[in-house]
Amino acid sequence: MESPAPADARISIIGAGPGGLTCARVLRRHGIPVTVYDRDAGANARDQGGSLDLHEEDGQLALREAGLLDEFFALARAEGQEMRQLDPAGRVLAHHLPDEGETAAPEIDRGLLRDLLVRSLAPGTVQWGRALTAVSGPADGPRTLTFTDGTTVETDLVIGADGAFSRVRGAVSAAIPRYTGIGFLEARFDGMEHAHPELSRLVGQGGAHIADGERGIFAQRNGGGHLRAYLLRRVPVDWIAANGLDPRDTAGIRARLLTEYAGWSPRILRMITDNDGPYVDRPIFALPAPHTWDHTPGVTLLGDAAHLMPPLGVGVNLAMLDASELALALARSATVDDAVRTYEKTMLPRSADFARKLEGGAEHLLSVHDAADVPAR
Repeated sequence: MESPAPADARISIIGAGPGGLTCARVLRRHGIPVTVYDRDAGANARDQGGSLDLHEEDGQLALREAGLLDEFFALARAEGQEMRQLDPAGRVLAHHLPDEGETAAPEIDRGLLRDLLVRSLAPGTVQWGRALTAVSGPADGPRTLTFTDGTTVETDLVIGADGAFSRVRGAVSAAIPRYTGIGFLEARFDGMEHAHPELSRLVGQGGAHIADGERGIFAQRNGGGHLRAYLLRRVPVDWIAANGLDPRDTAGIRARLLTEYAGWSPRILRMITDNDGPYVDRPIFALPAPHTWDHTPGVTLLGDAAHLMPPLGVGVNLAMLDASELALALARSATVDDAVRTYEKTMLPRSADFARKLEGGAEHLLSVHDAADVPAR
């Protein structure tokens, strides 16, 4: 089967995260039809998570191609670029305050970013409640998408933007994510200024990192007076059950954490004792580095589906850059297959380079860094 022109092709994106939605938005700006399928029941069906810093050289570049950069700046928090490094006694080792007008990496809540991208698309572009189970069909196309509700869709190009445990990835690669040995345990805090004023003063308006070489905490301000703290530890992936605990046993988990963080400042330990609601276990997985694949007609990947790495500030930015570059390649190429080849020729080496640099990087979050690593106040 001859590869169709992008404007005439049936293009399907799996996953309505920042990458998938950015790709859809840029495609639609160039007059190329596309449908996005997502397993969520709706845009606000679940908590989208914490805050993201979008960088000038990738995330913001993608939003410029999407025609949404000004709207992003209207929603973003420039003050979120503040960063503090503390020791376990609560002493400030380094403190970066953004300059007035600094826009290198402002923060935006994940939910706000998703809403911005969804609103930019014509109604019906995103089909909610469509969870993919399989990609099938001949190598020369068309591909068939099968969903959990039993429905199928034929498509000329399926773009896997469906995250760490992508259902699309298997069509191009046998790679599966591996546990890094580092677990994040998320604690949420609401009404920071009134309910948690001491933590508010400790963290500031952006983020704060504390580590002692064996364990760490990264606290991050979100919009709307919220904060999320991520407790970082070397633990088995099933550490909660292995210790006879239940994810809903907040008191039991808290008691264990207080033992592990014994000796840390009582001010910092408020991130363990004062959280609002249960903890959320978030084990950190990564794909083997580098993750590449042979070109496969009718299928490609972007973001975490293509290059899942430790959470060191590049994931969403690379996903959005991937999305923009793939969409632009489709807008500028004679056929879908030409476009995918052009995109993968740039994306795969770039992601391989990042993955090599960040391999094992989750360990870095437990390290005691030199104060020179963070700009002085």
